[in-house]
Amino acid sequence: MVLSLNVILFLTLHLLPGMKSSMVNLINNGYEGIVIAINPSVPEDEKLIENIKEMVTEASTYLFHATKRRVYFRNVRILIPMTWKSKSEYFIPKQESYDQADVIVANPYLIYGDDPYTLQYGRCSTHITGTNVVFKKCQGGSCVTRPCRRDSQTGLYEAKCTFIPEKSQTAKESIMFMQSLHSVTEFCTEETHNTEAPNLQNKMCNGKSTWDVIMNSVDFQNTSPMTEMNPPTHPTFSLLMSKQREDRLFRMNQAAELYLIQVIEKGSLVGMVTFDNVAEIQNHLTRITDDNAYQKITANLPQEASGGTSICKGLKAGFQAIIHSNQSTSGSEIILLTDGEDNEINLCFEDVKQSGAIIHTIALGPSAAKELETLSNMTGRKRVNGTVPIDSTIGNDTFFVVTWTIQKPEILLQDPKGKKYKTSDFKEDKLNIRSARLRIPGIAETGTWTYSLLNNHASSQMLTVTVTTRARSPTTPPVIATAHMSQNTAHYPSPVIVYAQVSQGFLPVLGINVTAIIETEDGHQVTLELWDNGAGADTVKNDGIYSRYFTDYYGNGRYSLKVHAWARNNMARLNLRQQNKALYVAGYVENGKIILNPPRPEVKDDLAKVKIEDFSRLTSGGSFTVSGAPPPPGNHPSVLPPSKITDLEAKFKEDYIQLSWTAPGNVLDKGKANSYVIRISKSFMDLQEDFDNATLVNTSNLIPKEAGSKENFEFKPEHFRIENGTKFYIAVQAINEANLISEVSHIVQAIKFIPLPEDSVHALGTKISEITLAIFGLPMIFSIF
Repeated sequence: MVLSLNVILFLTLHLLPGMKSSMVNLINNGYEGIVIAINPSVPEDEKLIENIKEMVTEASTYLFHATKRRVYFRNVRILIPMTWKSKSEYFIPKQESYDQADVIVANPYLIYGDDPYTLQYGRCSTHITGTNVVFKKCQGGSCVTRPCRRDSQTGLYEAKCTFIPEKSQTAKESIMFMQSLHSVTEFCTEETHNTEAPNLQNKMCNGKSTWDVIMNSVDFQNTSPMTEMNPPTHPTFSLLMSKQREDRLFRMNQAAELYLIQVIEKGSLVGMVTFDNVAEIQNHLTRITDDNAYQKITANLPQEASGGTSICKGLKAGFQAIIHSNQSTSGSEIILLTDGEDNEINLCFEDVKQSGAIIHTIALGPSAAKELETLSNMTGRKRVNGTVPIDSTIGNDTFFVVTWTIQKPEILLQDPKGKKYKTSDFKEDKLNIRSARLRIPGIAETGTWTYSLLNNHASSQMLTVTVTTRARSPTTPPVIATAHMSQNTAHYPSPVIVYAQVSQGFLPVLGINVTAIIETEDGHQVTLELWDNGAGADTVKNDGIYSRYFTDYYGNGRYSLKVHAWARNNMARLNLRQQNKALYVAGYVENGKIILNPPRPEVKDDLAKVKIEDFSRLTSGGSFTVSGAPPPPGNHPSVLPPSKITDLEAKFKEDYIQLSWTAPGNVLDKGKANSYVIRISKSFMDLQEDFDNATLVNTSNLIPKEAGSKENFEFKPEHFRIENGTKFYIAVQAINEANLISEVSHIVQAIKFIPLPEDSVHALGTKISEITLAIFGLPMIFSIF
């Protein structure tokens, strides 16, 4: 028996065109629903599965003790790729998918190492003994070293000094610095955290310790320590593999649910029919007024695939449901999803024509009935305007489709090599739906395709061009754009953040234009340029995640998000230096002897960014709901200050301090601030605890630039004696035209350093009793090598 997946969604009102999520839940101190996905490019290896299980089991115990007996991993699902052989112990996934996995196991991308790393969308010291050495000469795996020298006045070590920790330690903190040391089992706390360390932790979390941030999270606010000294149980594991057909069932339901919840407007009449050999009306037309109405329909989506496919019976049942609700089939729209073959679909062509309904078809898999395209064509499907350049990662199965409303235009299409396709090359639909298409044979040429449409009719008419294409090769990942909002509900005036990730494989794509189009229910649009500059709403610069605050509310209701990412003029490039990766430890000191680890592959500066071809991608980011906003037209007064400056840098140049940062806006990261407040002190705590009373820098000549611009400012500290080793701490605030003041920036330091001649630098002995370090990364417990 052939299993088939079929569902019809239908509605009678015109349709207008979330959140990045995880399935992990914390229940009674145990994390459930963790999904670890194996990349399809990884060769089949049973040992890998066992290694993952061992790693997670060990990590669960480690996490339990690190969180002071608060949490552990209760169950984990391992998603096996379909490129591996199917086995009876592999279960079918329900909602788990590779795209939403919490951990991905993959081969090292290119040749630049296998360091684990995390993607960071969100906003927000200890004593370790060791030796500082300079590598004088290395050959093979052997290096000659000598102790570092330091300046006796400043206490600073010489350039290219490498810290090598003692392998035997008593220090317990911090996991976020050097987890590889066996003694390190705890997070830094308020008592041990170094608030002066120039790291992302202090910048984004205002100097708070890792443990303070963890304890203020929702999970830990509602979780008490367990009485047991060890986790009550080892994690349980489920092995999941998407069978192709079952995966299509999930994808079909996923697409249908997304369409229902995030696309269909409130006020629409919506119903649903499921069918195999017979059809069943699951929901007659229902007025969508609230979330309950959506859920009543999604609750009836099919949970298993049965045998047979009768598309005609499904369509006729859809017509019956529409008529039963006292609505006309003429003008109604039907979304038909099916993966089954049906040799009798042509028997209902005439009924479809007579109905006047507009049918949009989605074929799931290669076995779907070939007549679906004809069915959709004969009912006048709508097209979306737009063209895209064809880059080297796509070009397979490429179609150019032209539609018109009155008379066929004159068409001229030219590929990047100059080959021309004329009107006669486009195959016109025989059912007179005013469309013509051209399928490019083989692989479409890489580069920019150009087209020209000439309207020969006396009257104006609507002309559209649609281009569709697929990935060129299953082994070459295309450039992909994904988008989501920071939250799915917003209450005025609180801002939300738009995120878009653009990547090829696991590498971020830089140097491109990324624009968000946010639209209200009544069609009002706001266009917002997204930035990957490490300022404002953006957490990390050059990580391929483009971000921006959204505050231009236009009344209450649902807002939809689309993101357009494109590259022009050969400006796009891949960043081969992965961000947020695990700390590399050069080696250890054991019994007074330095034992080095294998060197980590380094990316040379001239190879760090690889150019890629021009491209264009358009993606949906779902929708979000706004409440409490003033009614349109939305000209409400500013109630938000400029965004916090998060990329402030400082350095001495002779006796002057040079500052640089990215300009915030009048409202968060939009517009232009009115002025800046810069204060300095020789005490870090003065700025952190009493910023308003620290020494004020004269900024009368500093005129703020437009948000996103680079600010540079130079000043000479007054009333201070400056000599070798002099250290200043600096922080900045921005003020807008409404006199609203931003948060104080992170605190930076500038040190006056005059290198001494080589012979005047005192060499340290080979024994170093203690070196204070406080470097904290971003949370990541897992390490997969």
